[in-house]
Amino acid sequence: MDSSSPVTSENLLATMQQYWGYGHFRPLQQEAMQSVLDDRDSVVVMPTGGGKSLCYQVPALCKPGLAVIASPLISLMKDQVDALNACGIKAACINSTVSPAGRRAIAADIRSGETKLLYLAPERLLSDRTLDFLASVDVSFFAIDESHCISEWGHDFRPEYRMMRMLKDRFPGVGIHAYTATATERVRDDIASQLGLVRPEFLVGSFDRPNLVYRVERRKDRFEQIREVVARHPNESGVVYCIRRADVESIAEQLNESGIKALPYHAGLSDEQRQSHQDDFIQERVDVIVATVAFGMGIDKSNVRYVVHAGMPKSLESYQQESGRAGRDGLEAECVLLYSSGDLVTWKRMLGDLPDTAQQAAFSSLEALDHFCIGTECRHRMLVSYFGQELEEEECEACDVCLGTVDLVEDSLILGQKILSCIIRTGERFGADHNAKVLCGSKDKRILELGHDDLSTYGLLQDQSIRAVRTWIEQLVGQRFLSKTGEFNVLKLTASGRELLRGEVIPKLTKPDGERDDRPRKQRRGDDWEGVDRGLFESLRSLRREKAEEAGIPAYIVFGDSALREMARHRPSNLESFRLIKGVGEKKCVDYGADFTQHIQSYCQQEGLEVDAMETEVIAAPRREPPKNQAPALKDAFTLFAKGKTVDEVASIIGRANSTVQGYLEQFVREQKLEDPTAWVTGATARRIEDAVHECGPRALRPIHEHLGGDVSYEEIRIVIACLQNRD
Repeated sequence: MDSSSPVTSENLLATMQQYWGYGHFRPLQQEAMQSVLDDRDSVVVMPTGGGKSLCYQVPALCKPGLAVIASPLISLMKDQVDALNACGIKAACINSTVSPAGRRAIAADIRSGETKLLYLAPERLLSDRTLDFLASVDVSFFAIDESHCISEWGHDFRPEYRMMRMLKDRFPGVGIHAYTATATERVRDDIASQLGLVRPEFLVGSFDRPNLVYRVERRKDRFEQIREVVARHPNESGVVYCIRRADVESIAEQLNESGIKALPYHAGLSDEQRQSHQDDFIQERVDVIVATVAFGMGIDKSNVRYVVHAGMPKSLESYQQESGRAGRDGLEAECVLLYSSGDLVTWKRMLGDLPDTAQQAAFSSLEALDHFCIGTECRHRMLVSYFGQELEEEECEACDVCLGTVDLVEDSLILGQKILSCIIRTGERFGADHNAKVLCGSKDKRILELGHDDLSTYGLLQDQSIRAVRTWIEQLVGQRFLSKTGEFNVLKLTASGRELLRGEVIPKLTKPDGERDDRPRKQRRGDDWEGVDRGLFESLRSLRREKAEEAGIPAYIVFGDSALREMARHRPSNLESFRLIKGVGEKKCVDYGADFTQHIQSYCQQEGLEVDAMETEVIAAPRREPPKNQAPALKDAFTLFAKGKTVDEVASIIGRANSTVQGYLEQFVREQKLEDPTAWVTGATARRIEDAVHECGPRALRPIHEHLGGDVSYEEIRIVIACLQNRD
């Protein structure tokens, strides 16, 4: 690109399309890129998977000079560099694993202008030798990744990050841009202050991750709960977090004993062991990595389909960061947190040695996490609210509360009134534990000394455990019916609490453990698998793994799951149509296009699938749209099929390709449980197909097609097979 010409949004988009295969900006990407182009300092907060890296990688290619990125973990640097090189972009990282000869080669490439991005750890970046070298070349800008580490108010404070303030003095006029996925307003301001940013632009995206399904479960049988999550995601990648190393080792061992490939990851392992285990996970040689929450694991893996917290994290910032490792490709993923009040005690003990100010902040964060765990509000809403944002939708349809898997007591109004009445009768002078004991009829010495056993509310909930009542009190606090005041967290009624006493509002309170309800649950709308041939997807995953092993790079760097699903949905058979798949840039098309399209052709020929179904419509309703069971085109097609219309007639009426409508018909037959195909296949042909299916089996269509002499269409074969399966 001509460095004398201004860079436009069209230039940025063209660069993204050329190297990454993306044809549009995600929220705030364009604004963040423009800040880099304009040399205006910035603080950018985007959720994990929101495309933060592109915010500095794309303008790095559009600006003259070298972009320098500070990154805290060696493994993350390597993955980023591998991914950039796979896209045809010259990038490098310098860390302890690079030999002196390797460092000299990198320096030569930088001086020649060949290398566009250089990744460094903060400590190395700030060394005198590195700063002197960078002063001798043309640095276009600095990007500070994981910048929340700068702030002592953040969840992962690293003192060495504070030293990066010197960059402003050493490189006046060079833009500095801070990026993070989790930062409250206080942390964002502290980042800008500590870096010495000049009139920075603050760009804060939505903290919501709508593709993640959040679930919080009371921890009972920990391993069985973990195993249930893993079983919902066979052959898919997942992360299990624990607090203690011993738990990491035992859970990894139990998973392996149950036939699930898993490896541990914690600070007690050698550097070589950790790197080997992480490589095995990234290369998909194992399905599960079990790690401690306290030891940073640099995973830049886009296709993690679930994250389980077997132990509570220490804050909502940590939870947002750790659970955010799931679904970075934008596809659906599950996040399960196993809650135990004992973990709160563990964390308070571990955080007890912090200085007073830091300890106060840490305990406050821990309390917010506790509210999140026992709360009965939409999990998505609670998370974004913590970071100062609001979720407009009443129900997110992607958490246990909104999906109806949290069991609520039926008489929550009366129960809430009983608890608030007790707090009033004890004079609003005591905390949750004391009031819970009064309600449960405790003979505690303090209760008797104060005469609280004479109160009308004494023993009002004697059939409940103190733990259950404590949980309800915390839920009332979380829903703002009660507030905690003073050093001892004394409970007081709020204005909303007095409305509850008058019966004007109804709280949500959960049933105690052991009283689960077996009523039918809501199902999450939307399906990222809509139109995807599962067999082809799995086959492409195997091909991707082979290519990654050959290149010595993580499998997701070859192509992400999102790109593979698009391939298995649209089935491109030539380079022209392959290039249209989202996530296929020019270099990847050259490197992999021939092998992948040939593979797709072979599979489709074997299974009797049409290739180049580029008009295939994704008909699943996206989450957070008004309820609807079917997309309009599909709904119209179903109505017409019910009237006996043919595929050609329906395609003409609704304006869709025949191949798309044929897929609608097969779905119609399956959903309506039709057993008679003769509305669309003649009786004689149907009988011939049935005989061929009995002879060849229903799995592969090509043998059936050949058995019939090739004069029966694959579409007719699919309809008959669907009807046969409906009879089973």
